[in-house]
Amino acid sequence: MSYAALEEQLLALIDRPSGEITDAEFNAVALEVFRFQREANAPYRQFCAFQKAPAELKDWREIPAVPTGAFRHAKLRVFPEAESCATFRTSGTTGEGYGSHYFRSLRLYEASILRAWQALALPPLPQVILTQRPGDAPHSSLCHMMGTLGAFGPQTWCIDAGGALDVSALRRVSASCPVLVLGTALAFLHLFEQLGRERILLPAGSLAMETGGYKGTGRALAKPELYKRFGAALGLEPEAILNEYSMTELSSQWYTRGLEGAHRGPAWTRALVIDPETGVEVPEGGRGILRLIDLANLGSVAAIETQDMAVWHGAGFELIGRDPAAIPRGCSRSADELLSGNLAG
Repeated sequence: MSYAALEEQLLALIDRPSGEITDAEFNAVALEVFRFQREANAPYRQFCAFQKAPAELKDWREIPAVPTGAFRHAKLRVFPEAESCATFRTSGTTGEGYGSHYFRSLRLYEASILRAWQALALPPLPQVILTQRPGDAPHSSLCHMMGTLGAFGPQTWCIDAGGALDVSALRRVSASCPVLVLGTALAFLHLFEQLGRERILLPAGSLAMETGGYKGTGRALAKPELYKRFGAALGLEPEAILNEYSMTELSSQWYTRGLEGAHRGPAWTRALVIDPETGVEVPEGGRGILRLIDLANLGSVAAIETQDMAVWHGAGFELIGRDPAAIPRGCSRSADELLSGNLAG
């Protein structure tokens, strides 16, 4: 099957009104995507050969998952580089080099963002965004995602092209109505530090979405402590705060809300937690390395082995930190380095 035909099939699944995909349907489409990617993506085909994975598999769980670091060392795409319409990059600011995720089309990427967000059933609030605009950071998947979410409400961007944070924009927009504030966990920390003892008590009904971790920044803050800072600075309770999990190497997002509960992904994704010693899927309550299957990743590789540790909860996963051997990386770290020189604004 061609890229165009698979793209249309996947778009139809993502846009399905019920929002449901049966296990049998997912398995069939995932294996079709695998066969296509194995044939069209030369580095992935070599990886599969090294893994001794045949072209014909019976279960999506058997699909070889590439480690995220592979995006730094190989051009994992199913089309010529000249046909790329966008390239998103990992940070790569500590000397290890950045990874590149090439896109022939952003149709699946943006449809995945919009449908997953729609499923959260949040009110259409004005958005206050603690990242750069997409045009100021064209290689940032996070900034592009934030721009795509403009379909759900008017947007005010609080970080300029140079990384300066404009707190007055948050004060202005939240003065008369509830708002949705979006940014990395580290961007929120910079906001709280810039506010100092000042509080901006957001109107009732306001929400926040934070994304990203702390590894590689020299900073660490447990989620309960971070959410206390949200309460102290913005007056938000934990249940008013969402956490988004994704990465440059993926096209879809996983969400959880508040301090309890597992991250859950949309119907065109699946998650596994793998015992790092045995390579076997862990049972309920087991912990290991998080592996994700994202069918919206049609143009690259659908099966990704992350560097994150997780506990498996049946219908979702609870993140418990990074693999100690993992190289620090990510959008959150990039945002921290950008903002660190601009706290005096």
